[in-house]
Amino acid sequence: MADKKLHLIKLCVGVNSVDNLLDWRQKQAERLAAKGEVYLSSHVTRMWPKRADEILAGGSLYWVIKGQIQARQEILGFDEVRGEDGIRRCRIMLSPQLVRTQIAARRPFQGWRYFAEADCPPDMASGRARDDDIPVAMNLALAEIGLR
Repeated sequence: MADKKLHLIKLCVGVNSVDNLLDWRQKQAERLAAKGEVYLSSHVTRMWPKRADEILAGGSLYWVIKGQIQARQEILGFDEVRGEDGIRRCRIMLSPQLVRTQIAARRPFQGWRYFAEADCPPDMASGRARDDDIPVAMNLALAEIGLR
């Protein structure tokens, strides 16, 4: 039987590393807390996924950072959001836990894309904060030729 789980993949624009993403989220949570608001891990996008049921069957949002898939967050749900301009948008509700993955090269693209389970890099072994001590440029070169 085919796996019904489906994921999304998205570029993490303006972020240089997983640590940078974690720092950014922490600062955002602190700013909201100062205003008496609670930080919810989410990402707002213009398009609503038509295959939401497949994604909600255990799918994750895979983050591409500097041309490499490096982390993922489980998708918990979708919520409609309207901006000040009145345009309907989709809030992707994410688990607050950021799971590091093995590095996999990915070319640039716009928006988000569906991402099949078979194409997903495995999660990093538990207890490991990084893939290894290989420099980022070498890790990318290895991923591009299929050795990572």
